[in-house]
Amino acid sequence: MSDATDSSAVTPEPIRVGTHSGSFHADEVFALATLRMALGPIEIVRTRTAEKLAACAMRVDVGRHYDPDSGDFDHHQGDVGERENGIRYASFGLVWKQFGEELAGSAEVAASIDGRVVTPIDAGDNGQDLYEPLVDGVQPYAVSGVIAAMNPPWDAEDGAAAERRAFDEAVDLAEGIVRRELEASQGRARAADLVRAALERATDPRILELDRGMPWRGVVRDAPEVLLVVSPRSRGDWSLQAVPAGDHGFANRLSLPESWAGLEGEPLQQVTGVADAVFCHVARFMAVAGSRDGVLELARQALVDAPEAPPAPAA
Repeated sequence: MSDATDSSAVTPEPIRVGTHSGSFHADEVFALATLRMALGPIEIVRTRTAEKLAACAMRVDVGRHYDPDSGDFDHHQGDVGERENGIRYASFGLVWKQFGEELAGSAEVAASIDGRVVTPIDAGDNGQDLYEPLVDGVQPYAVSGVIAAMNPPWDAEDGAAAERRAFDEAVDLAEGIVRRELEASQGRARAADLVRAALERATDPRILELDRGMPWRGVVRDAPEVLLVVSPRSRGDWSLQAVPAGDHGFANRLSLPESWAGLEGEPLQQVTGVADAVFCHVARFMAVAGSRDGVLELARQALVDAPEAPPAPAA
């Protein structure tokens, strides 16, 4: 028997990454989760001591220096720049700019994650408002608030130990969120060509018919003629969905008929004459029928008062 060590079984030493101690925030938590995804095992050192930080291979959200070559990803010195939309980079954004495309597999998916996840966190850390509340005393409960709430109370009995446990849980949570957002964005990218092909073969450009459920909003956003989307559901029935009027809010390009709102089963069947109509959401953005024929008939009825479809382009 050989005494040679199997090099494939050797566990690499974790990379030491420094960040600040004290209360933690979404910015450095998500940045560190991203580094762990990109680099493998890391040892996170939480300190504000210059000598301990200097002994680390990388530093995040601390050190007042930004240089990927030296492993420094701080933004507090104010020299790291901003995106085209004016949102300044925080440490999460700096780390994502360095490692995001490799993790995402494409620049398109990396940019999607930056817009959905990274930019809002960076904005909050930099004190840049993204919205104005419409209702006094009510604000969106964003992921930055979730991470902030994971900090232990100020009078926790075990102090620093409780803080470290909570911090480690927060990094695990952040990594799970980024992984799922990556999977979702990669899925949207895979669906885009299928949705475009369905648009091209549509007989009525106001109705997009898909042969299975898949993300369609990103493509349909740029196809203003599309008003309704039909597709089969995993349970065997078919859905009819109204296309949102914009990226925000609850308005639709065309809401389903008011007379359908909130009806289910026989009452909806009587109103529509569709024998397998199942239900219509009270907000009139979704209805379900038991078959393709049934859902297409619902779609045709919903279009009665809609603008006529534009003529097909000449061959």
